[in-house]
Amino acid sequence: MAAKKPQIPADIAKMSFEAALAELEEIVRGLESGEAELEKSIDLYERGNALKAHCEARLAAAQAKVEKITLSSSGAVATEPADIE
Repeated sequence: MAAKKPQIPADIAKMSFEAALAELEEIVRGLESGEAELEKSIDLYERGNALKAHCEARLAAAQAKVEKITLSSSGAVATEPADIE
């Protein structure tokens, strides 16, 4: 059975990679502290999972763009838009 991709909430989808990563790091610290109640921990874990998926998608998009950089016949560096979806 394949792992289901988490649904990325609209507020997370609008975040930059850096903002999403910073919030994910904060969630990890909170979960590692063990101070949150069980239900709050579950909510934090689910949000963290969505943030992780968003960061992975942003990284994949950046990697696809980098891979599209090509050397033209004249030796100049050119880029092509990546079709990642």
